[in-house]
Amino acid sequence: MHIVVVGLNYRTAPVAVRELFAFAEKDLPAALHQLMQTKSVLEGVIVATCNRTEIYVVVDRLHMCGYFIRNFMEQWFGVKSEQFMQHMYIYEDEQAIAHLFRVTCGLDSMVIGETQILGQVRSSFLTAQGEGVTGTWFNRLFKQAVTLGKRAHSETSIGESAVSVSYAAVELGKRIFGMFTGKRVLILGAGKMSELTVKHLYSSGAAEVIVANRTLSRAVELAEKFSGKPSTIEDALKHLDEVDIVISSTGADGYILSAQKVADGMKRRPNRPLFMIDIAVPRDIDPAAANLPGVFLYDIDDLEGIVESNLEMRRSEAAKIEIMINEEMAEFYQWLKTLGVRPVIRALQDKSNTIHEETMESLFNKLPELDEHQRKVIRRLTKSIVNQMMHDPINVIKEMSGGKKGNEALDYFSKIFALQEQLDAGPDEKTTTSASKSLQAGDKGSAGGDSMMPKTTLAPASLFGG
Repeated sequence: MHIVVVGLNYRTAPVAVRELFAFAEKDLPAALHQLMQTKSVLEGVIVATCNRTEIYVVVDRLHMCGYFIRNFMEQWFGVKSEQFMQHMYIYEDEQAIAHLFRVTCGLDSMVIGETQILGQVRSSFLTAQGEGVTGTWFNRLFKQAVTLGKRAHSETSIGESAVSVSYAAVELGKRIFGMFTGKRVLILGAGKMSELTVKHLYSSGAAEVIVANRTLSRAVELAEKFSGKPSTIEDALKHLDEVDIVISSTGADGYILSAQKVADGMKRRPNRPLFMIDIAVPRDIDPAAANLPGVFLYDIDDLEGIVESNLEMRRSEAAKIEIMINEEMAEFYQWLKTLGVRPVIRALQDKSNTIHEETMESLFNKLPELDEHQRKVIRRLTKSIVNQMMHDPINVIKEMSGGKKGNEALDYFSKIFALQEQLDAGPDEKTTTSASKSLQAGDKGSAGGDSMMPKTTLAPASLFGG
């Protein structure tokens, strides 16, 4: 079996492409179940944020898996593959695991070291787990990734300087206005991103912040935290001429602010510039508004250069986290290798228990005069002999199963103890034995070369093309 991630992010795709692949939170359960209907997919997790859409899967073979996932995306989003193939990346096995760890630690974010992605990965995993579409591999891998992300931020200084997309938005505003002293700001949306933005705005001297949301109660809740003014989005947009800055981050499916509405607002505010930052994906503000005189409109892609100057310290801390990632990967691979030995050990234990019980039954039938105490003593002592005899072989096969010839060692071990019958009857044979066979270092796997090797294919065109 193999771990694969297919995705696009802020590096590979502009916002105009990324917004085509934005999963609404309410639709994720249905999307996950449709993903599980995809050929070869055994487990799945979808991580969808404003900067990335990534599909993590455990598959039983690599051949054509990119093609199958491409078809899933075409069907779910109704977008032809020609529109997104050149923006996609596909990582396999070792680099897929490394990529997840780097994403969770914030090393793959536009703002390196940001912590929001950690919560988003955790939430994505819990959603998938709740829908029953994760299994042994992802239950272990994603929990390990989240734990690593927490360690990365607690044991290094990567998150000490306040750098985030919302922070970058405010920094961009400062480049236009200097400070925000005396400026009126309109925030469209009342989610976490908006809350962080309001916090940065007030610390930068904004005179008044209007928080507008489709649900007024949520706008009131956020506005009260910062002595702001709550409003519905519809009412706020009627007074566009009264504000200096608009920062939008809603979860709307389409534009909530058209170019025409912006033009109408500008007519009522001659010679006063309007600064607008759209950090939503899909975008909230019609990009055509950027062509209007006096309007300065930026989207989330424009923020990448703004944050660069704040990242040098974080880059040095990132090197420490890369070491942690390598250690965690080694631990995960070691755990994976032990999956193959578990059914073999269990088969040996089952067989020894059966032989012991049959022997005790035969002995007690031949010695009916034994009382209950004597039977217990004999049973305990003979069981101890069996366990001592198995102790060393079990420890040796555990060690050997993690070596280069681990698969061969497991086969010999099974033959020596004649365990095939027990293995055939074992409930986990398909998963654990396949895991073992696919993970042996240097194992060439099946005739198709489909073993889980520590390699990555970064060739979207060939893989997606089938």
